[in-house]
Amino acid sequence: MTKIIAIINHKGGVGKTTTTINLGSALALKGFKTLLMDLDPQTNLTQSFGKESSDRRNMYNAFVDIVNDNKIDLPIEQIKNNLDIVPSSLDLSASELELVNEPGKEFLVRELLKPIESNYDYIIMDCPPTLGLLTINALTAANHVIVPIQAEFLAMKGMFKLIYSIDKIKNRLNKDLSFSGVLITQFDSRVNLHKTAEEQVAANFDKLFKTRIRKNIALAEAQSNQIDIFDHAPKSPGAEDYMNLAEEIIIKIQ
Repeated sequence: MTKIIAIINHKGGVGKTTTTINLGSALALKGFKTLLMDLDPQTNLTQSFGKESSDRRNMYNAFVDIVNDNKIDLPIEQIKNNLDIVPSSLDLSASELELVNEPGKEFLVRELLKPIESNYDYIIMDCPPTLGLLTINALTAANHVIVPIQAEFLAMKGMFKLIYSIDKIKNRLNKDLSFSGVLITQFDSRVNLHKTAEEQVAANFDKLFKTRIRKNIALAEAQSNQIDIFDHAPKSPGAEDYMNLAEEIIIKIQ
């Protein structure tokens, strides 16, 4: 069965896109056929692989097609062996208004994925930093959800509301959705504030990944060079952490 993972947090800057890129790349390196979906109108995932272009078909076009009863056709592009992407577009920011009166608007991503999901072992969706329609679509299509958070005190703010929202979508829209856990990112064990925040997260959430994504400038450098951490700095802490996360997910998410 294909594992469809939504990477979400209503707060920006917590490492959603970085995690989507490098978790997907780690799984691909391990031989798993992996698809990344950019559901964020900011298009950071798309830009991180150099796939932004007004000439390319993208996630927004796919929404337009399905609403107009055209052929369902996700625009999938290859990044490298075992790794594909559905690019996003700035136009996607208009989709929530355009889809507001569309029947079954919460299930459009699920419908788009249905014809192709069996081609992949993992599908990972990078979601916008909101709990709007695009994120709801991701959670309705997913069978797993991962929440990255920074190792900071303010990162805990709103987390219980986020988990409540995930539970509500599970109860009302997607019985197959499972909360896989919280992932601590941008972690530095030498900083007391980070260690305190880590303890608070562990005390409040029983589902917490053992892997910590350490602060590592190479992760940002890789994105600016439009490649993943394994192509940029394969022996860096960032590469080690995301490979460890992939190994943990392979075992944890069945």
